[in-house]
Amino acid sequence: KVVDEEGNPVDMEMLSQLLQQQQEQALGFKMTKLTGQHLNKSQLQFDQQTNQPIISLEFNDEGKRLFAEITERNVGKPIAIFLDGAVISAPTVNEPIRDGSAVITGQFTLDEAKELAMRLNAGALPVPIELLSQNTVGATLGKSSVEKSFLAGLIGLVLVSLFMIIYYRLPGVLAVLALGFYALLVLALFKLIPVTLTLAGIAGFILSIGMAVDANVLIFERVKEELRLGKTVKSAIDSGVKHAWVSIRDSNVSTIITCVILAWFGVGIIKGFAITLGLGILVSMFSAIVVTRMLLYLVLGKKVGQKMWLLGIKKET
Repeated sequence: KVVDEEGNPVDMEMLSQLLQQQQEQALGFKMTKLTGQHLNKSQLQFDQQTNQPIISLEFNDEGKRLFAEITERNVGKPIAIFLDGAVISAPTVNEPIRDGSAVITGQFTLDEAKELAMRLNAGALPVPIELLSQNTVGATLGKSSVEKSFLAGLIGLVLVSLFMIIYYRLPGVLAVLALGFYALLVLALFKLIPVTLTLAGIAGFILSIGMAVDANVLIFERVKEELRLGKTVKSAIDSGVKHAWVSIRDSNVSTIITCVILAWFGVGIIKGFAITLGLGILVSMFSAIVVTRMLLYLVLGKKVGQKMWLLGIKKET
């Protein structure tokens, strides 16, 4: 609640109008009766000849009459549009406009035109903003949320690692080592770029770990199939990775395209999620095809790798 020097309550709407009037006078503009209440809508459009973004204005009946009078008196002069006491646009009147519809042209970028249309629509709302309450969230709450997210991700990683080791045995151990390398490489990239790990970013990182596990599962299953056919270890690895790569590539590329779209058009939380997920998937493709493949060559080429039960392959009876 705002009060004056004598303790009397101040009408915020009248105060806002007074401040705007003072601002207009300081800039050399004269206040008119045309306000945001007379604007029905403002929207982004594109010029049919130049394809440049423009902003269309549509006034109600009273606004149509007032706008016609203003434009008739100010041909060749700028008309300033104020929002909260600040000029947001000052287009020049080219000719009298009597039909209640106008366009604002200029060298707008797409984002600038969107923002101007949004601010014009916001100014058209006939509702004054009142502060009802104000709360401050402590930094410890955000820190606690991040720590819990990291803990959840760590628990998930441990459970996935146990599953990989129990089901795939020796290749599962190699997959866990590859995932450890993958996690370190991704975190190093986040530090280098840099990328701020918000809650959404952590979610994207954890999801990318799942995508990396999927890639390892596809490779191991293909290698096991090749070994069952009687191929040598090296031949089975080469053939398994080659056949699994097609599925890995297609699924990951489609996800990366989605991440690019979200990062380009999204803001805030959505953008952070898309960036961390996209970077994680790129690294997971490298980890699965290069790191996991090298580990398979190193270990399965030894005598220990010749034991089928260590590879999760049951002997046929």
